Amino acid sequence: MSTASLKSEVQRLRGRRRHRDEVPEDRVEFARSVGLEPDDWQRDVLRSEKTRLLLNCARQSGKSTVAAVIALHKALRDKGSLILILGPAERQAKETFAKLTAFYRRLGHPVPSESYRKMGLELMNGSRVEALPGTEKTVRGFSAVDLLVLDEAARVDDALYHAIRPMLAVSGGRLIMMSTPWGKRGVFHQEWVEGIGWERYEIPASQSPRIPEAFLEEERRTLGRWFFEQEYACIFGENIDAVFRHEDIRAAVTDDFAPLFGSGVG
Repeated sequence: MSTASLKSEVQRLRGRRRHRDEVPEDRVEFARSVGLEPDDWQRDVLRSEKTRLLLNCARQSGKSTVAAVIALHKALRDKGSLILILGPAERQAKETFAKLTAFYRRLGHPVPSESYRKMGLELMNGSRVEALPGTEKTVRGFSAVDLLVLDEAARVDDALYHAIRPMLAVSGGRLIMMSTPWGKRGVFHQEWVEGIGWERYEIPASQSPRIPEAFLEEERRTLGRWFFEQEYACIFGENIDAVFRHEDIRAAVTDDFAPLFGSGVG
């Protein structure tokens, strides 16, 4: 065995030992080990074992932080894990990934890295984290994903959501969708209202100890009702450009009548 190969094997074995000894199994304790004291709702999310989570959370409530903790914990504890962090644009995915790598550095790299890039991290235990802009073409090459985090989910294209779900079929992986609302449209709203099998968390800004009431009052006056309720109160308002209310359109649809037109077959 060459000197380089021997050095690599020693690092790998050290990584395994430190992985077992230094990374708490409990995700709340793990969050504390990186210097965080989770809010009550964050503790519930961290300790949840559900495979489908919907986080309808106000801006600055800590949803990206808790997702970054879960993703890093998965990468460190479960060797060979594939974790994807997606957003409607590169910026959103990059921000969540930056939190994850900041926690990783704060821990002192408990599992050594083989590759450390601006939008990706590969560990010596075989785990891999990739942060990607959320387009269907970007993500279609991935399979057997163990954890998929979809940030700002209310603003992603429906086609992306439909493209990522099959990635979890073989692995039985976990899906976390988190966002503030963006009107009564898209897959985030649909799953929040109608989806089956989801564990849901609704965290308005009033429940965050870090957001002062005086600031919220100022935002309420400045933004107006529609934007304030969306950004800080977790309310799915009517689409700002809608002519008819979402509920009125749904109420107008019925299966009690046969179609006005046939199948088109002569």
